[in-house]
Amino acid sequence: MKKTVLAIALATSVFALSACNSGDEVVVSTKYGDITKDQFYDEIKDLAGSVLLEQVVLEQVLENKYEVSDKEVEERLNQYKDQFGDSFNDILKQQGLTEEQFKSNIRFTLLQEKAKNDIKISDEEIKKYYEQGKYELHARHILVDDEKTANEVLKKLKNGEDFAKLAKEYSKDTGNAENGGDLGWFTVGNMVPEFNDAAYALKANEISEPVKTEFGYHIIQLLDKREVENYGTLEEKKDEIRQTLIEMKGGINAKIEELLKEADINIKDEDLKNAFSQILGTDTDDDDKEAESKEK
Repeated sequence: MKKTVLAIALATSVFALSACNSGDEVVVSTKYGDITKDQFYDEIKDLAGSVLLEQVVLEQVLENKYEVSDKEVEERLNQYKDQFGDSFNDILKQQGLTEEQFKSNIRFTLLQEKAKNDIKISDEEIKKYYEQGKYELHARHILVDDEKTANEVLKKLKNGEDFAKLAKEYSKDTGNAENGGDLGWFTVGNMVPEFNDAAYALKANEISEPVKTEFGYHIIQLLDKREVENYGTLEEKKDEIRQTLIEMKGGINAKIEELLKEADINIKDEDLKNAFSQILGTDTDDDDKEAESKEK
């Protein structure tokens, strides 16, 4: 709570200062000397420049895309006050925050929530998840590295060889291979999407064609299927499912990455050039090293 508010406030002040014409202008004077805007900016940059830059740019991007009203901020503030009661002001003091600073933090949080909820989820996706979620599956699988091996295993299964025996022999999922590839009972969302959809499409005792995921190639056999008790109606589950699907699509982190890419960020300060590298998956230092290696 404290970190986000103060970091953004500090970053805003620092970069506002850096935009001034004269870096020699004195920010503060003591009997031991003066501190200029350039000195102040350099100190802040060394202290936490990239982090602060990321936060202030992100706030700017979010504010350009979404709107949070004062009413929304006040409603969320009152929720916190109701939650913490008489201890609310004491908590603010412990965090070193005024109520106005806390409201700034709330506004930033609400902006992120709006960005997250802006991830598109269709009614068809919700209905599909709901229909799958009515059931739990009991399945087993054999995981191999390549499609050729997967087809080899599948051929042996079609020729009547034992699934559990082949799992012990071929599967690289060591956690389940010794148990014949048995995954136990699971429900929608527990497995990666490709595996999930393939498993839910099977009938009892049916074996899938090779299914490619980030882990390799799976041969899946559905052992059993059972209904989930008191699962609820589609209308009752709709909001919960939407939030689950948003998280499955990467949630707020994926949306932030998308928005920052759209913003076409161009960092002028060479010392801060790697800000956003982790978020956007870029690193100019690594690029430079790769270029140097190719030249050699």
